[in-house]
This record gives sequence, C-alpha cells and structure tokens, in this order.
Amino acid sequence: MPFSPSAVIFDFDYTLADSSSGVVVCVNYALAGLGLPAEPPQRIRRTIGMSLPATLVELKGPATSHLAEEFQRLFTACADDVMADQTTLYPWVPDLLAALAARGLAMGIVSTKYRRRLEAVLQREGLRSHFAVIVGGDDVAHPKPAPDALLRAVDILGLPPSGALYVGDSTADGEAARAAGLPFVAVRSGVTPPEVLEALSPAAILDDASALTALLDTA
Repeated sequence: MPFSPSAVIFDFDYTLADSSSGVVVCVNYALAGLGLPAEPPQRIRRTIGMSLPATLVELKGPATSHLAEEFQRLFTACADDVMADQTTLYPWVPDLLAALAARGLAMGIVSTKYRRRLEAVLQREGLRSHFAVIVGGDDVAHPKPAPDALLRAVDILGLPPSGALYVGDSTADGEAARAAGLPFVAVRSGVTPPEVLEALSPAAILDDASALTALLDTA
C-alpha cells in the first residue's frame, strides 16, 4: 500500500523499547498488594500495551475489575522506582530516528505508558528532541484501543489522521489506528502472533521498526 506520511507516530513498548522486565516486577508487586497470586513472566508480557485495568482483568478475570484502581496505584508506585532503569531502547532506534528526521518527517509517540516515564527514557538516551508530540496513557480518559490518544497526537501535529502513520506491535495498536483513521504498520518485535497482526489488515508488516525507512523509500 503506497503512502507518503508527513509524520510517523510510534507505540513504545515492543516497538521502540523493551520494558518487559520492569512490567513483570510491577504487575506482580501490584498483585501481591491485592493479595492475589503472582503470574509467570510470559503471561504478563502478553498484556504489555493494554491499559492497567485491562491487564488486571486479562490476568485475573472480570471478577477483579473492582480492584482496578488499587492495582493501578500499586503498579504506578512500583514503576516510579524501577521502570525507567529497566527499559532498554532497541539498538537501532537512534539511527532510525535520525533517518526519519532527515526525510523531514515529524515524529511522535502514543503509548499506554505514562508520559513522564517515556520522557525519562528518551531524555536519558538523548532522543527526546526527535519527538514533536508524546501522548501517554495518563493524558487521555480512554487509552488504546480507543482512538483518543492518536487523535490528540495528530491534532497537536496539525495533521489529518491520514497524514500520519502509526507503527505498533499489538492488537490495541491496530484497533486504535483503525478507529482514528491512521494507516497502521505492524511490527513483529512484540508478542502478538503473526496471524493476529495479519487480521488487523495493516498497510504493512515488518520484522521490526528498523525496516520502516526501507518501506518508506519504496512507497
């Protein structure tokens, strides 16, 4: 599918970075605080990209939904201590951002992760200045898969939804892009099965976001 966007907006976890070890620690910390059994890391990793209330329900069932506010409070307290230090950008990210900037593309991030954590990692890596907009899960009332965060991002960029490309690894990313009207490029760097990504009917599927420049060069 040919496209020539004015901006590229990225998901964060499993798209630009791996924070899974911190997420596992904080989810199990929050579950322990609620008196619930810990979950294995592999199962927790499959929830990355969901909102925290959705994560709790996914792991422990709908009967726990009334505990969502306390789960979120406990997770956030733990994440304030450990998340930035346990988040690692993929090694190709600086080169990718530089290449997109050289093409004159605006860049943004839309994630369910809190904005202050995104900014802390990017500042640490000297990459914050690449992003014209960052919308975290705490910036909108309805996080992904709702379209609110993506619509906010393109509004800040001064673009119609069709003028920006969204790159992400999960069902929530694809559903949010579709609801917001942004072309979606799926990446296989997360834990979403390939057949699930294909069912989202993305504009393209890449092994990881480092291949994005080649895709844009052929569009």
